[in-house]
Amino acid sequence: MSHGVLLVEDEATLARNIQRYLHREEFEVRIAGTLKEGWKEYEGFGPDIVLLDLALPDGNGLDLLGKIRGRDPRTKVIILTGHGTVQTAVEAMKAGAWDYLAKPVALGELKLLLDKALGQGRLEETLSYYQGREKRESGLGAIIGTSPAIAQMKDQVAGLLEAERAMSAGDAPPAVLIRGETGSGKELVARALHYDGRRAAGPFIELNCSALPSQLVEGELFGNERGAFTDAREKRIGLVEAAHGGTLFLDEIGDLEPAVQVKLLKLLEDRTVRRLGAVRERRVDVRFVAATHRPLEQLVREGTFRADLYYRLSVVRVEVPPLRARGEDALLLAEHFLAQQGRRYGKPGLRLDEASRTLVRRHRWPGNVRELRNAMEQAALSAGTDGLVRPANLAIVAAEATAVQASLPAGASAAPIVAEVQPLPQMERDSLIRALERTAGNVSRAARMLGISRDTMRYRMAKHGLETGNTAGQEMDVGA
Repeated sequence: MSHGVLLVEDEATLARNIQRYLHREEFEVRIAGTLKEGWKEYEGFGPDIVLLDLALPDGNGLDLLGKIRGRDPRTKVIILTGHGTVQTAVEAMKAGAWDYLAKPVALGELKLLLDKALGQGRLEETLSYYQGREKRESGLGAIIGTSPAIAQMKDQVAGLLEAERAMSAGDAPPAVLIRGETGSGKELVARALHYDGRRAAGPFIELNCSALPSQLVEGELFGNERGAFTDAREKRIGLVEAAHGGTLFLDEIGDLEPAVQVKLLKLLEDRTVRRLGAVRERRVDVRFVAATHRPLEQLVREGTFRADLYYRLSVVRVEVPPLRARGEDALLLAEHFLAQQGRRYGKPGLRLDEASRTLVRRHRWPGNVRELRNAMEQAALSAGTDGLVRPANLAIVAAEATAVQASLPAGASAAPIVAEVQPLPQMERDSLIRALERTAGNVSRAARMLGISRDTMRYRMAKHGLETGNTAGQEMDVGA
């Protein structure tokens, strides 16, 4: 029996008929004829769904509903109501019932309702898991670093969040514009503003304005009514409405087309949204956070970005420092990412040797934290069995490796740095070969080990001359 149903019903014939029917549909069903029996069964059985009659010999089913909701609000309670008591069922739904079904009960309709309730329960559990994990992995605590530059930025964000907590519940928080170079961690700041703020229970919705063609951005933001355009076969809400009660994060706002800028400005001013093809405007409660690596002031002067929208978006400005301005944070982050990738690829205990640590400190990291994270992933893949990451594993340019060599004391073990540095294609080929060796040539397992799809694995094997035509699960000669 896959799911448990508790039926609290004093009409014995109806209860037996429902039980027999649901048994055939592979539900496990327990029956109780009174409130007292119902509560005892609920505590011992722990059902997924409760079918609850309101008129029971020893009292009103609403009393049992209240106790169930107090014990586990996730339990779906469906009210069974007789003719003339629909209003009571509505009151029960206000008290926390999931739905109601009028007697005489149509068994097919009951099955559909149970399937719907179980589907929503699974969705709620999934969302709760991912939202909980997202909250744990977000917030100011997820921004790693102790440098003065990053500490100042975190203090600014913490001060803003503290000020927002003092605001009245109905007041809209100010829009925030996050500035910083590509890869510096602007999204982490946006998530911290959401998950450490009073809107943490609401949705966090993100749109990268440069990732979609300009003609699609408007539809994604505002949604559409059925028939609004040729392919609009059904009504669809936009991201603005989806973010109601939470935060809308507009990444790369500098790439937004002028026509969409006008509508976004109206949204910020009026806090209303109108779907494409609709005549009615809907009020939304959304916190706006935007980010860009582009110089918006210059774009305003050039006339490609609206000045009034710029001022609306930048009520509060947060500058994310580049990694090169964060001192020892680069090494701190490198060790964090190396440990993370070591766990991912089954290589615990990875560590940087002294030459690699010096190289991490000296490198300018033009791609910022994103470049560092990718470098540590490649280092984890190419590191030897001793778990030591050397400069060759970092694939940083030979000129910089030479500078590190010159800066080390005589006799230090960094002499072979330049000779060990390999081109990226060679390092990729070596990583493929090692993964295939560890999996005895099993392509699917090797792909999983490397964190890529099987098709990508096949493509890269062919690119490096490792493709032999074998299928997954067969062994191949990886020494070619």
